[in-house]
Amino acid sequence: MLQLLKSAAIGTSLLLIAMQANAAAVATVNGKEISQEMYQAYVRQLEMRQHDNKAHIDRKRLINELVNRELLHQAALSMKLEKNPEIKFLLEQQKIDLLTKAAMKEIVDKTPVTESEIEATYKKMSANSNPMEFKARHILLKTEADADAVIKKLDKGADFATLAKEKSTGPSAKKGGDLGWFKPGQMVPEFSKAVMELKKGEYTKKPVKTQFGYHVIKLEDTRKIDPPKLDDVKNQIRGLLQQQRIQKYVADLRQKAKVSIK
Repeated sequence: MLQLLKSAAIGTSLLLIAMQANAAAVATVNGKEISQEMYQAYVRQLEMRQHDNKAHIDRKRLINELVNRELLHQAALSMKLEKNPEIKFLLEQQKIDLLTKAAMKEIVDKTPVTESEIEATYKKMSANSNPMEFKARHILLKTEADADAVIKKLDKGADFATLAKEKSTGPSAKKGGDLGWFKPGQMVPEFSKAVMELKKGEYTKKPVKTQFGYHVIKLEDTRKIDPPKLDDVKNQIRGLLQQQRIQKYVADLRQKAKVSIK
């Protein structure tokens, strides 16, 4: 989302540049000026690609790139490529795309996300998140019958890690089925649900079916984790709220519009 807004900013600046009739030129190509503003916009675009790393900006090289671009532009015009139906279509699509991005930037600029909104969203997200990590082992088997047989051996006192090395078809078999520490969201829903229902030291008494097969799971430990600090996720939350504003704006437009999908 943030990258989309950056692209919109570049596009908007290029539109403004086109209106600068008296701009100072950094070069001329067959009488066509390349303005200082055009050069600066090109630099900003490069900086965004390099994550604002200005150390690699070489003015002479960039101006020569703009000169080469203008030479190719003039060559394309001499070939009358702008009249090619395919090119005309692509140019129209680029125009639509640029205006769409500019519209999204305008929406965000007119209704900026406030600090209070960010803080409220942060609190809500923190309250709804699971502040726990789990440490577990599992034995992955191809059939439910195989999983039932493993559970029966565990009920008789068999060692979980040893059985995992002998029976599991999963990549963790060599480590005795050890999955290390993980958050619930890192596992498929069925697996996470089963883990969260176990107490420390317990294993599942029924096979847990997932897209990978049948699991026998043992919960070894749990620990609380602190949510990320607000400052560390502020930009992500701002981007999320900006995206929600745009989605709501588009939803309102659709309600007022006559849309026919064929």
